[in-house]
Amino acid sequence: MYKSLASTPQDVSQWSRRCTDQRLHAVGVALLLALLPLVAGGFWLYSASLVMTYGVSVLSVSMLYRFSGEVSIGHNFFMAIGAYTVAILQTAHGVPFLLGLAAGVALSVVMGVLFAWPSRKLSGIYLSVATMALGLCVPELLLYGSKITGGFEGLFVDTQIISGVPDELQQYYVALIALCLSIVVVHRFRQSRIGLAVMIARDHPHAAASFGMKTGHARVSVFALSAALGGLGGGVFAFTTSMVSPNTFSFGNALTLLVGAVASLYSTRIYGAVVGAAFITVVPQLLSNYGQFILIIYGFALVGIILLSNVIMPSLLRRFRRRRPHHV
Repeated sequence: MYKSLASTPQDVSQWSRRCTDQRLHAVGVALLLALLPLVAGGFWLYSASLVMTYGVSVLSVSMLYRFSGEVSIGHNFFMAIGAYTVAILQTAHGVPFLLGLAAGVALSVVMGVLFAWPSRKLSGIYLSVATMALGLCVPELLLYGSKITGGFEGLFVDTQIISGVPDELQQYYVALIALCLSIVVVHRFRQSRIGLAVMIARDHPHAAASFGMKTGHARVSVFALSAALGGLGGGVFAFTTSMVSPNTFSFGNALTLLVGAVASLYSTRIYGAVVGAAFITVVPQLLSNYGQFILIIYGFALVGIILLSNVIMPSLLRRFRRRRPHHV
């Protein structure tokens, strides 16, 4: 049923070797990212911090698609919950950032379950439209509660966790640690019994039902984890940018996260999340000198990525496999 469920000793050995290689690659990428502040600073280090931060939010959208096959156009809602929980608790009650971040993630999980449970029987375009409703209401909700959220002016966030360490280093490493932890959580979830049940329910819902697995419950669990990652990304974003405002979490932000997930090829690995996040943060900055052609170039680049991943690369792989000699 799944390649990971190997049936022969040779298959088990190949699968184990592949998993080990993937872990080594992930650790290598994480170590390279950890050394980045040694060669970059100022604007580029801040941009790298944004990439790590958005990497968490892009991962939240990607894992929802990978595990349940569903597309969300409203994850700015959970980002806003995480960010504003951190900002409000810190501004109004002096709660430290890490405690506020934990509270933001917990509240995101609660809101994710409250949304996912009534809509657990929705799928495809219907669920996407339902999530879009979440994304559209965020700015209005934030402005409606302006006495708490600060209205258009927003709220400021303290970026000091360890005194004496430069703010830009703290922002970068907090974002990097959050991304690495998110990757670990997602892969632990995939290897768990719940994760396996979720994937079976995704690909073979009738078979899952015959074994007593409920597709609705599986979707709720995936959406809750995805919402938690969205809240984590939002809380770290507030720390990285040192402020939050309604304009930051507009519906355009939800579309940006979806574009980042597509650019990452819906990858749940660290390098995929980084590539997707870089596509929506660094690439627009690099294209800033092209004026009115920015959106045109950006659009062609996105279409190129989609064609490369879904048409060109699969075709090349099929040709390579046909030409590769088979040994008996």
